[in-house]
Amino acid sequence: MVALRGLAWDHRRCWGPLEASIEPYRAAHPGIAIAWDRQSLHDFGEGNLEAALRAYDLVIFDHPYIGDIARDGLMVPFDTLLGEAGLARFAADSAGASWRSYRAEGRHWALPIDAACQVAAYRPDLLAPYGAPPRSPAELLALARRLRADGRWIGLPLKPTDAMCLVLTLAAADGLADGAFPGREAVMDAVAALRELAALAHPLSPGWNPIACYEHMVAHDDVVYAPYAFGYVTYAARSEGPRLAFADIPASPPRGAILGGAGIGVSAVSSHPREAMAYALYLCSPDYQKGDYVRAGGQPGSLGAWTDAGADALTQGFFRDTLATLRGAWLRPTHPGFIGFFREATHQAAAAIAGRIGAEAFADWIEERYRASRPEPILQGSAP
Repeated sequence: MVALRGLAWDHRRCWGPLEASIEPYRAAHPGIAIAWDRQSLHDFGEGNLEAALRAYDLVIFDHPYIGDIARDGLMVPFDTLLGEAGLARFAADSAGASWRSYRAEGRHWALPIDAACQVAAYRPDLLAPYGAPPRSPAELLALARRLRADGRWIGLPLKPTDAMCLVLTLAAADGLADGAFPGREAVMDAVAALRELAALAHPLSPGWNPIACYEHMVAHDDVVYAPYAFGYVTYAARSEGPRLAFADIPASPPRGAILGGAGIGVSAVSSHPREAMAYALYLCSPDYQKGDYVRAGGQPGSLGAWTDAGADALTQGFFRDTLATLRGAWLRPTHPGFIGFFREATHQAAAAIAGRIGAEAFADWIEERYRASRPEPILQGSAP
């Protein structure tokens, strides 16, 4: 018996399809036992990945770790197993830049099991009197002001991690190249825009991540619309109580939203790397991704699943209504050291939006720290 142990993050969007896969996979592979543990969303994005890889065969993780993974050889690359034809199939089936996000040093270190970016969310029953979701920053501000006049709010997840993601999304809105980093002016403009939105947002927003924002929206009737937050398909697929609908971010074209999602990788110290890789390939196969993966609450990394009519019907239009934003999403830098820089920047971003730090001082600070995180000097706004 080969026992595989994996680490997921603790939301049904992640663990639902993993748990659902165990019995059918074991039925087809009777010599394999599979167990999944869970960690917090914070640890998924900013925790100690190396420690997790010492304890697990498979880990679901955030793509900015890829630079550290490649530098230190922490995972088993999929290149040899997939071959050129397999690599080409994954590239063609990538939802947005998800497949590219797991490549570093000429190798593919993980598979895109989940695809996401910041999108807009709203209560369709509450937004109906105000018209369609905003399509521009000006329309967003107009809606936010109308909502306040009626005693309602927009939602704006401003927990430190999400505050930094918001800064980067707005700073990348003019079409920043994948892997590049925004310059000072773009950062200052983003902070100014976010301060204006924060003044019109629900007062609990500084304590919210996307999940907390969405939980509030389905439990209360005072938050009508959230312009920028990582999409969660589970809230669109709800059959009980109020549901959320999702839309492109308020920009034309809808580009620059920070790319999220998750990869699945195999630890370099796993005792069963080939078996773990075979299971990962099953989880990321087009048939599983558009079928049981979606039915179990997952948000697939396969473009075929995002464009599948059956999967879209199961989620009440989530994939159709946000795909343009995903295709225009911005891929963060992934050089070794980026995670440490990002972790330090989150609290500074929250303070800048709240007005505790000047926008110019924050832009200077972030430029200096970002340059220090790079292995070599780069030009402002340039790709690595």
